[in-house]
Amino acid sequence: MINHLRPAITLVVAMTAVTGLAYPLAINGIAQAVMPAQANGSLIEREGVVIGSALIGQSFTSDRYFWPRPSATGPEPYNAAASSGSNLGTTSVKLKDRVAGEVARLNATGMTQPVPADAVATSGSGLDPHVSPAFAEAQVARIAQARGLEPAAVASIVAQHTENPSFGVIGEARVNVLELNLALDAL
Repeated sequence: MINHLRPAITLVVAMTAVTGLAYPLAINGIAQAVMPAQANGSLIEREGVVIGSALIGQSFTSDRYFWPRPSATGPEPYNAAASSGSNLGTTSVKLKDRVAGEVARLNATGMTQPVPADAVATSGSGLDPHVSPAFAEAQVARIAQARGLEPAAVASIVAQHTENPSFGVIGEARVNVLELNLALDAL
């Protein structure tokens, strides 16, 4: 019996050491050397204080700020510990009611153009930090009025912070809401 257990135990210990310790430490070391900002969570700092991550959205509700897309995490929006989609299908009455409520809320704020899909739909993780340029542009008038700025100045900030698809073809154009709002505060 011991002749059968010894190789099995040795293999478990060896594989644990390789896959559970050596490999993660090596990958972490390489990541820290090659791209330390990304390896540490793509944190955004202002005056030495971490205020967020470029990878996780934050909830903004004031009229002075760009609003993110709805978050499916609960009970707090953009709770990274509760990352999940809503799992509501296209025939869901609950989804239709939520979307209709979001459209009505956005229209009540003065959004006159057609409401972009990402303004009313949650992302797959519930943590997406980006909105479409169309949703950002649809919010320009509200923010300009709330801040007493010219709409052209706010639209210029949106244009400056619009990220193109990766390598020109992967993904869609997008705007990071936290970075956009920080640029507004810097005015």
